[in-house]
Amino acid sequence: MALHLIKLCVGVDTLEELREWRAERDKAGHKPLVPTRQTPKRAAEIVDGGSLYWVIKGQIMVRQAILDIRTLDSGPQPCRIDLDPLLVPTYPHPRRAFQGWRYLDPKDAPADLPNGALGDMPEDLARQLRELGAW
Repeated sequence: MALHLIKLCVGVDTLEELREWRAERDKAGHKPLVPTRQTPKRAAEIVDGGSLYWVIKGQIMVRQAILDIRTLDSGPQPCRIDLDPLLVPTYPHPRRAFQGWRYLDPKDAPADLPNGALGDMPEDLARQLRELGAW
């Protein structure tokens, strides 16, 4: 079973905001990647079907499949994590803040949301319902 990574999505408040930012980057010709200082020691396990799970405002909300992990020769962030452009929403799962990335065991990863699971419900309302334990 593939190993996953988890990372904070800094500067983004909603999944829709991440989608918009990603679309702007795509238009500018930027491929989806994450630069980082440390190369994961378990990279082979991650590239073999793993995903990067994004924490948005204290909850895992979305994932992207990891296509490759590359270590460059130099620079302040010599590791590049190449991601699939598809953003896959997941069932929200609370997560405390942390720095950098962390390994995420497959048994701890939230399941993908079925298409249209939220319907027309605004993300803020869904978050409030989860915080109250009503959803």
